[in-house]
Amino acid sequence: MVGIVEVAQRAGVSIATVSRALNGKSHVSPRARERVLKAARELGYVASSSAYTLATGRSKNIGVVMPFASTWFFSTVLEGIANTLVNRGYDLTLYNLSGGLGHRKRVFEDLVLRKRVDGVLTVALKVSEDELKRLTDLNKPIVGIGGPIPGARSISIDDEGAGRLATQHLISLGHTKIGMISGSHANEMDFHQPYLRKTGYHEALLDTNLDFVPQWMAEADYTVAGGYQAAKQMLGDPRNAPTAIFCASDEMGYGAIQAARDLGLRVPQDISVIGLDGHPLGTFYGLSTIDQKPLEQGEYGANWIMDILELGDAKKPENTRELISWPTELTVRSSTARQSKT
Repeated sequence: MVGIVEVAQRAGVSIATVSRALNGKSHVSPRARERVLKAARELGYVASSSAYTLATGRSKNIGVVMPFASTWFFSTVLEGIANTLVNRGYDLTLYNLSGGLGHRKRVFEDLVLRKRVDGVLTVALKVSEDELKRLTDLNKPIVGIGGPIPGARSISIDDEGAGRLATQHLISLGHTKIGMISGSHANEMDFHQPYLRKTGYHEALLDTNLDFVPQWMAEADYTVAGGYQAAKQMLGDPRNAPTAIFCASDEMGYGAIQAARDLGLRVPQDISVIGLDGHPLGTFYGLSTIDQKPLEQGEYGANWIMDILELGDAKKPENTRELISWPTELTVRSSTARQSKT
Protein backbone atom coordinates (compact mmCIF):
# COMPACT_ATOMS: atom_id res chain seq x y z
CA MET A 1 0.00 0.00 0.00
CA VAL A 2 1.35 3.41 -1.01
CA GLY A 3 2.13 5.70 1.92
CA ILE A 4 3.11 9.29 2.54
CA VAL A 5 6.84 8.43 2.30
CA GLU A 6 6.47 7.22 -1.29
CA VAL A 7 4.52 10.36 -2.22
CA ALA A 8 7.25 12.55 -0.72
CA GLN A 9 9.95 10.68 -2.67
CA ARG A 10 8.04 10.96 -5.95
CA ALA A 11 7.32 14.68 -5.44
CA GLY A 12 10.83 15.47 -4.22
CA VAL A 13 9.62 17.21 -1.06
CA SER A 14 9.65 16.51 2.67
CA ILE A 15 7.10 14.31 4.42
CA ALA A 16 5.92 17.38 6.34
CA THR A 17 5.21 19.23 3.07
CA VAL A 18 3.22 16.26 1.77
CA SER A 19 1.19 16.20 4.97
CA ARG A 20 0.44 19.92 4.78
CA ALA A 21 -0.46 19.78 1.09
CA LEU A 22 -2.76 16.77 1.40
CA ASN A 23 -4.48 18.23 4.46
CA GLY A 24 -5.25 21.53 2.77
CA LYS A 25 -2.89 23.66 4.85
CA SER A 26 -2.33 27.14 3.49
CA HIS A 27 1.44 27.43 4.10
CA VAL A 28 2.50 25.34 1.09
CA SER A 29 3.63 26.92 -2.18
CA PRO A 30 1.32 26.34 -5.18
CA ARG A 31 4.13 24.64 -7.05
CA ALA A 32 4.90 22.22 -4.21
CA ARG A 33 1.22 21.49 -3.67
CA GLU A 34 0.75 20.62 -7.33
CA ARG A 35 3.78 18.29 -7.29
CA VAL A 36 2.42 16.53 -4.21
CA LEU A 37 -1.07 16.14 -5.64
CA LYS A 38 0.33 14.90 -8.96
CA ALA A 39 2.52 12.33 -7.20
CA ALA A 40 -0.41 11.17 -5.06
CA ARG A 41 -2.57 10.68 -8.16
CA GLU A 42 0.13 8.81 -10.04
CA LEU A 43 0.81 6.49 -7.10
CA GLY A 44 -2.86 6.00 -6.23
CA TYR A 45 -2.30 7.30 -2.70
CA VAL A 46 -5.39 7.36 -0.47
CA ALA A 47 -5.11 9.15 2.88
CA SER A 48 -5.97 7.08 5.93
CA SER A 49 -8.57 8.91 7.98
CA SER A 50 -8.06 6.57 10.92
CA ALA A 51 -4.33 7.24 10.93
CA TYR A 52 -4.94 10.99 10.83
CA THR A 53 -7.41 10.76 13.71
CA LEU A 54 -5.06 8.63 15.75
CA ALA A 55 -2.15 11.00 15.21
CA THR A 56 -4.00 14.28 15.74
CA GLY A 57 -7.14 13.47 17.72
CA ARG A 58 -9.11 15.13 14.91
CA SER A 59 -11.60 13.67 12.46
CA LYS A 60 -11.51 16.48 9.84
CA ASN A 61 -15.29 16.52 10.10
CA ILE A 62 -17.42 19.59 10.86
CA GLY A 63 -20.93 19.32 12.26
CA VAL A 64 -23.49 21.68 10.70
CA VAL A 65 -26.63 22.28 12.76
CA MET A 66 -29.64 24.10 11.28
CA PRO A 67 -33.41 24.14 11.84
CA PHE A 68 -34.06 22.61 8.41
CA ALA A 69 -32.41 22.48 5.01
CA SER A 70 -35.43 22.54 2.70
CA THR A 71 -35.72 26.28 1.99
CA TRP A 72 -33.59 28.24 -0.46
CA PHE A 73 -31.73 30.29 2.13
CA PHE A 74 -30.67 27.33 4.26
CA SER A 75 -29.78 25.12 1.29
CA THR A 76 -27.68 27.94 -0.18
CA VAL A 77 -25.77 28.54 3.05
CA LEU A 78 -25.24 24.77 3.28
CA GLU A 79 -23.92 24.70 -0.30
CA GLY A 80 -21.36 27.36 0.54
CA ILE A 81 -20.28 25.46 3.65
CA ALA A 82 -20.06 22.09 1.92
CA ASN A 83 -18.08 23.33 -1.09
CA THR A 84 -15.57 25.10 1.14
CA LEU A 85 -15.09 22.13 3.47
CA VAL A 86 -14.54 19.72 0.58
CA ASN A 87 -12.02 22.05 -1.06
CA ARG A 88 -10.00 22.08 2.15
CA GLY A 89 -10.21 18.34 2.75
CA TYR A 90 -12.93 18.22 5.41
CA ASP A 91 -16.10 16.16 5.71
CA LEU A 92 -19.48 17.45 6.83
CA THR A 93 -22.13 15.95 9.09
CA LEU A 94 -25.53 17.67 8.87
CA TYR A 95 -27.78 17.79 11.92
CA ASN A 96 -31.28 18.87 10.90
CA LEU A 97 -33.37 20.01 13.88
CA SER A 98 -36.78 19.72 12.22
CA GLY A 99 -37.57 16.98 14.75
CA GLY A 100 -38.08 19.52 17.53
CA LEU A 101 -36.58 20.17 20.96
CA GLY A 102 -35.95 16.51 21.71
CA HIS A 103 -33.97 16.18 18.51
CA ARG A 104 -31.94 19.28 19.37
CA LYS A 105 -31.15 17.92 22.82
CA ARG A 106 -29.88 14.65 21.35
CA VAL A 107 -27.64 16.52 18.91
CA PHE A 108 -25.88 18.58 21.56
CA GLU A 109 -25.92 16.04 24.38
CA ASP A 110 -25.22 12.85 22.44
CA LEU A 111 -24.05 13.07 18.85
CA VAL A 112 -21.55 15.88 19.35
CA LEU A 113 -20.32 14.30 22.56
CA ARG A 114 -19.34 11.18 20.64
CA LYS A 115 -16.50 13.22 19.17
CA ARG A 116 -17.67 12.67 15.62
CA VAL A 117 -16.86 16.28 14.73
CA ASP A 118 -13.95 18.67 15.30
CA GLY A 119 -16.15 21.75 15.45
CA VAL A 120 -19.70 22.97 14.94
CA LEU A 121 -21.27 25.45 12.52
CA THR A 122 -24.80 26.59 13.36
CA VAL A 123 -27.18 28.37 11.00
CA ALA A 124 -29.99 30.58 12.39
CA LEU A 125 -29.56 28.87 15.73
CA LYS A 126 -28.71 30.61 18.99
CA VAL A 127 -26.99 28.05 21.17
CA SER A 128 -27.79 28.18 24.87
CA GLU A 129 -25.22 28.73 27.62
CA ASP A 130 -25.40 25.03 28.46
CA GLU A 131 -24.90 23.94 24.84
CA LEU A 132 -21.96 26.33 24.45
CA LYS A 133 -20.39 25.07 27.69
CA ARG A 134 -20.63 21.47 26.48
CA LEU A 135 -18.79 22.37 23.28
CA THR A 136 -16.18 24.45 25.09
CA ASP A 137 -15.53 21.71 27.65
CA LEU A 138 -14.88 19.32 24.77
CA ASN A 139 -12.55 21.81 23.03
CA LYS A 140 -14.99 22.09 20.13
CA PRO A 141 -14.99 25.51 18.44
CA ILE A 142 -18.31 26.86 17.23
CA VAL A 143 -19.15 29.47 14.60
CA GLY A 144 -22.71 30.70 14.16
CA ILE A 145 -24.26 32.08 10.97
CA GLY A 146 -27.43 34.17 11.12
CA GLY A 147 -27.21 36.08 14.38
CA PRO A 148 -25.03 37.01 17.36
CA ILE A 149 -24.20 34.27 19.88
CA PRO A 150 -22.98 35.41 23.32
CA GLY A 151 -19.63 33.80 24.06
CA ALA A 152 -19.05 32.50 20.53
CA ARG A 153 -17.92 33.62 17.11
CA SER A 154 -20.77 34.50 14.77
CA ILE A 155 -21.77 36.14 11.51
CA SER A 156 -24.90 38.27 11.25
CA ILE A 157 -26.49 40.76 8.93
CA ASP A 158 -28.24 43.80 10.41
CA ASP A 159 -31.82 42.62 9.80
CA GLU A 160 -33.27 45.82 11.23
CA GLY A 161 -30.97 47.92 9.06
CA ALA A 162 -31.84 45.84 5.99
CA GLY A 163 -35.56 46.46 6.55
CA ARG A 164 -34.87 50.15 7.00
CA LEU A 165 -32.77 50.35 3.81
CA ALA A 166 -35.40 48.59 1.68
CA THR A 167 -38.08 50.99 2.91
CA GLN A 168 -35.83 54.02 2.49
CA HIS A 169 -35.24 53.01 -1.12
CA LEU A 170 -38.99 53.14 -1.77
CA ILE A 171 -39.27 56.47 0.06
CA SER A 172 -36.43 57.91 -2.03
CA LEU A 173 -38.50 57.14 -5.14
CA GLY A 174 -41.31 59.35 -3.84
CA HIS A 175 -43.57 56.64 -2.42
CA THR A 176 -45.59 57.63 0.63
CA LYS A 177 -48.00 54.67 0.70
CA ILE A 178 -45.73 51.77 1.52
CA GLY A 179 -46.85 48.33 2.64
CA MET A 180 -44.88 45.39 3.98
CA ILE A 181 -45.22 41.62 3.78
CA SER A 182 -43.36 40.29 6.82
CA GLY A 183 -42.49 36.81 7.94
CA SER A 184 -45.17 35.35 10.19
CA HIS A 185 -44.89 34.68 13.93
CA ALA A 186 -44.73 30.98 13.05
CA ASN A 187 -41.47 31.70 11.22
CA GLU A 188 -39.85 33.40 14.22
CA MET A 189 -36.66 31.52 15.02
CA ASP A 190 -33.86 32.13 17.48
CA PHE A 191 -32.80 35.52 16.09
CA HIS A 192 -36.27 37.00 15.40
CA GLN A 193 -35.58 38.13 11.82
CA PRO A 194 -39.26 38.85 11.01
CA TYR A 195 -39.58 41.19 14.00
CA LEU A 196 -36.29 42.98 13.27
CA ARG A 197 -37.05 43.53 9.58
CA LYS A 198 -40.49 44.83 10.50
CA THR A 199 -38.91 47.20 13.02
CA GLY A 200 -36.62 48.60 10.32
CA TYR A 201 -39.66 49.23 8.11
CA HIS A 202 -41.45 51.06 10.94
CA GLU A 203 -38.39 53.17 11.74
CA ALA A 204 -37.97 54.30 8.13
CA LEU A 205 -41.62 55.42 8.06
CA LEU A 206 -41.25 57.30 11.35
CA ASP A 207 -38.03 58.99 10.23
CA THR A 208 -39.89 60.60 7.32
CA ASN A 209 -43.18 61.22 9.16
CA LEU A 210 -45.09 58.70 7.07
CA ASP A 211 -48.15 57.00 8.50
CA PHE A 212 -48.19 53.34 9.37
CA VAL A 213 -51.39 51.85 7.96
CA PRO A 214 -52.27 48.47 9.51
CA GLN A 215 -54.10 47.39 6.34
CA TRP A 216 -50.78 47.68 4.50
CA MET A 217 -49.06 45.21 6.81
CA ALA A 218 -49.38 41.47 6.19
CA GLU A 219 -47.60 38.30 7.25
CA ALA A 220 -46.67 35.26 5.17
CA ASP A 221 -44.43 32.21 5.32
CA TYR A 222 -41.50 33.36 3.15
CA THR A 223 -42.86 31.46 0.12
CA VAL A 224 -44.01 32.63 -3.31
CA ALA A 225 -47.54 31.42 -2.56
CA GLY A 226 -47.58 33.22 0.78
CA GLY A 227 -46.42 36.47 -0.78
CA TYR A 228 -49.00 36.11 -3.55
CA GLN A 229 -51.94 35.71 -1.16
CA ALA A 230 -50.81 38.56 1.10
CA ALA A 231 -50.27 40.97 -1.80
CA LYS A 232 -53.57 40.01 -3.44
CA GLN A 233 -55.44 41.07 -0.31
CA MET A 234 -53.36 44.22 0.20
CA LEU A 235 -53.77 45.43 -3.38
CA GLY A 236 -57.31 44.20 -3.96
CA ASP A 237 -59.07 47.45 -2.92
CA PRO A 238 -57.91 50.20 -5.31
CA ARG A 239 -59.37 52.86 -2.99
CA ASN A 240 -56.93 52.02 -0.21
CA ALA A 241 -53.88 50.32 -1.64
CA PRO A 242 -50.18 51.12 -1.28
CA THR A 243 -48.04 52.15 -4.24
CA ALA A 244 -45.04 50.15 -3.01
CA ILE A 245 -44.42 46.98 -1.00
CA PHE A 246 -41.37 45.80 0.91
CA CYS A 247 -41.31 41.99 1.10
CA ALA A 248 -39.13 40.46 3.81
CA SER A 249 -37.90 37.77 1.40
CA ASP A 250 -37.32 37.62 -2.34
CA GLU A 251 -39.64 34.66 -2.77
CA MET A 252 -42.51 36.62 -1.23
CA GLY A 253 -41.50 39.44 -3.59
CA TYR A 254 -42.01 37.15 -6.59
CA GLY A 255 -45.48 36.30 -5.28
CA ALA A 256 -46.31 39.99 -4.82
CA ILE A 257 -45.27 40.78 -8.39
CA GLN A 258 -47.48 38.00 -9.75
CA ALA A 259 -50.43 39.10 -7.59
CA ALA A 260 -50.10 42.67 -8.88
CA ARG A 261 -50.06 41.47 -12.47
CA ASP A 262 -53.12 39.25 -11.91
CA LEU A 263 -54.93 42.33 -10.60
CA GLY A 264 -54.08 44.25 -13.77
CA LEU A 265 -51.38 46.37 -12.15
CA ARG A 266 -48.12 47.21 -13.84
CA VAL A 267 -44.79 46.71 -12.06
CA PRO A 268 -43.26 49.22 -11.43
CA GLN A 269 -45.55 51.83 -13.01
CA ASP A 270 -48.48 51.13 -10.68
CA ILE A 271 -46.75 49.26 -7.83
CA SER A 272 -43.09 48.98 -6.82
CA VAL A 273 -41.83 45.83 -5.07
CA ILE A 274 -38.55 45.20 -3.26
CA GLY A 275 -37.40 41.99 -1.56
CA LEU A 276 -34.61 40.85 0.73
CA ASP A 277 -32.21 37.94 0.18
CA GLY A 278 -30.34 37.92 -3.13
CA HIS A 279 -32.20 34.95 -4.65
CA PRO A 280 -30.81 33.95 -8.09
CA LEU A 281 -34.24 34.29 -9.77
CA GLY A 282 -34.25 37.98 -8.87
CA THR A 283 -32.69 38.82 -12.22
CA PHE A 284 -35.45 36.93 -14.08
CA TYR A 285 -38.21 38.73 -12.14
CA GLY A 286 -36.39 42.07 -12.23
CA LEU A 287 -36.78 42.23 -8.44
CA SER A 288 -34.94 44.93 -6.54
CA THR A 289 -33.55 43.45 -3.34
CA ILE A 290 -31.30 43.76 -0.33
CA ASP A 291 -28.71 41.10 -1.14
CA GLN A 292 -27.27 39.26 1.89
CA LYS A 293 -25.19 36.77 -0.15
CA PRO A 294 -25.98 33.57 1.79
CA LEU A 295 -23.61 31.41 -0.29
CA GLU A 296 -20.70 33.65 0.71
CA GLN A 297 -21.84 33.60 4.34
CA GLY A 298 -21.57 29.81 4.29
CA GLU A 299 -18.13 29.94 2.68
CA TYR A 300 -16.87 32.50 5.19
CA GLY A 301 -18.18 30.55 8.17
CA ALA A 302 -16.61 27.30 6.96
CA ASN A 303 -13.23 28.93 6.35
CA TRP A 304 -13.41 30.64 9.73
CA ILE A 305 -13.91 27.44 11.74
CA MET A 306 -11.22 25.58 9.77
CA ASP A 307 -8.78 28.43 10.37
CA ILE A 308 -9.53 28.23 14.10
CA LEU A 309 -8.74 24.50 14.03
CA GLU A 310 -5.63 24.79 11.89
CA LEU A 311 -4.07 28.06 13.01
CA GLY A 312 -5.12 28.24 16.64
CA ASP A 313 -4.09 26.18 19.64
CA ALA A 314 -4.47 22.63 18.35
CA LYS A 315 -5.19 21.25 21.82
CA LYS A 316 -7.66 23.89 22.98
CA PRO A 317 -9.38 25.96 20.26
CA GLU A 318 -10.93 28.65 22.40
CA ASN A 319 -14.53 29.82 22.03
CA THR A 320 -14.73 33.57 22.39
CA ARG A 321 -17.28 36.24 21.49
CA GLU A 322 -16.58 37.82 18.12
CA LEU A 323 -19.25 39.15 15.78
CA ILE A 324 -18.74 39.71 12.06
CA SER A 325 -21.31 42.24 10.84
CA TRP A 326 -22.06 40.85 7.39
CA PRO A 327 -22.64 43.59 4.78
CA THR A 328 -25.82 43.76 2.73
CA GLU A 329 -26.12 45.42 -0.65
CA LEU A 330 -29.00 47.26 -2.28
CA THR A 331 -29.49 45.85 -5.78
CA VAL A 332 -31.86 47.98 -7.86
CA ARG A 333 -33.69 46.33 -10.74
CA SER A 334 -36.83 47.01 -12.72
CA SER A 335 -39.42 46.26 -10.00
CA THR A 336 -38.94 49.65 -8.32
CA ALA A 337 -39.34 53.09 -9.88
CA ARG A 338 -40.43 56.60 -9.01
CA GLN A 339 -44.07 56.90 -8.08
CA SER A 340 -46.24 57.64 -11.08
CA LYS A 341 -47.87 61.08 -11.06
CA THR A 342 -50.91 59.79 -12.92
